[in-house]
Amino acid sequence: MKPIAIKAEDISKQYRLGQVGTGTLSHDLNRFWHRIRGKEDPYLRIGEVNDRTTKGNSDYVWSLRDINFEIEQGDAVGIIGRNGAGKSTLLKLLSKVTKPTTGKIYTNGRIASLLEVGTGFHPEMTGRENVFLNGAILGMTRKEITRKFDEIVDFSGVEKYIDTPVKRYSSGMYVRLAFAVAAHLESEILIVDEVLAVGDLEFQKKCLGKMGDVSNGEGRTVLFVSHNMASIKQLCNKGIFLEKGNIRYDGNIDECINLYSNDNISADSSILEILSIKDPNLSISHFSVNGITGTMVPMNFDDNNLTIRIEGELKEDAEFELESLFFNNFDIPMMFYAPGHYEGVKKYPKGRFVIEKTIRLPEGMNKGNLYMQTYLANPGKKMYTDLKNKIRIEFEGTRMQTGWVFQIDSAGILYLK
Repeated sequence: MKPIAIKAEDISKQYRLGQVGTGTLSHDLNRFWHRIRGKEDPYLRIGEVNDRTTKGNSDYVWSLRDINFEIEQGDAVGIIGRNGAGKSTLLKLLSKVTKPTTGKIYTNGRIASLLEVGTGFHPEMTGRENVFLNGAILGMTRKEITRKFDEIVDFSGVEKYIDTPVKRYSSGMYVRLAFAVAAHLESEILIVDEVLAVGDLEFQKKCLGKMGDVSNGEGRTVLFVSHNMASIKQLCNKGIFLEKGNIRYDGNIDECINLYSNDNISADSSILEILSIKDPNLSISHFSVNGITGTMVPMNFDDNNLTIRIEGELKEDAEFELESLFFNNFDIPMMFYAPGHYEGVKKYPKGRFVIEKTIRLPEGMNKGNLYMQTYLANPGKKMYTDLKNKIRIEFEGTRMQTGWVFQIDSAGILYLK
């Protein structure tokens, strides 16, 4: 069994809303009075779940609540969740930027953190000076930093500006140098928040490759927060899914991503509930996929046909066609169905109309999910309907996909086979 690199025991973080973040003098005195009498902090009994979408009744909010997990040495862990779920707060606690309100965190080894662009950098100092400053903050000796200096500068790609004050750097140059320092200095744990999106595509690939080397080759522990599921899948072997300050899932990265991808899609809701009508002359009374009106459609590998049926009414004549776009778990488009581009847009007279289209899905689909965004449109001219969320098509079975090849069939379907 591998040694534990990070262990969290019942950690929670409470914040006070408003201009004063830590409380008022009266609150502090009240806490002190309870503490000297050996009683619990009275403000730990109050506070609400961290739901940013609704207005609460309390001035206190739990950014994190009762978090428990263990991360083994050498693991690459992706931390995912919606904005406001507590991901950055968790990384700040692990990096010891702030303390938990309750609970304890145990770490085994030095931690290098990159929580935001230019973490630990002084804007008036040059890139060279900031490399040594940041290294010292991370607990490295000057000799260790000097030994790694050339490698850091070469990786960052900002050698030309290394003796220029970093306040004159662009955001991309900032994050290039900051990541290079964090990744190359000899820490046992590397913590990276959602900062790589600032860099260009070439640098993002470079960073993911470096983090993979750090985790797999050097046996160091990596914690990575990102909304890019493809990057999370590429780098990480485990995942933690946070929701409203609580851990919803902790385990296999594939299951974690799948749960996160399905989070916005409820099998209990109907397609009509997520349908957005873009034209006031149009009304929709029925919308189903394979006869199912809900947003989750189970399918077997033997049934590759997907039938979409729409019934509605027009107040005046219109021209539109059904189009569908399919995505995988990483929100990457996998297939596009648009017969209107090839057959021409159909004209519908005033009154009731029915559209029924059958889409042949490619064979060799993996067990898992496919996500469909479908709408009525006059291509390049006008949108008549849209869906606020995608429809989930859930494949069952064990057939394995052997690979994808671009193909356009006679019905005008572009897909990856």
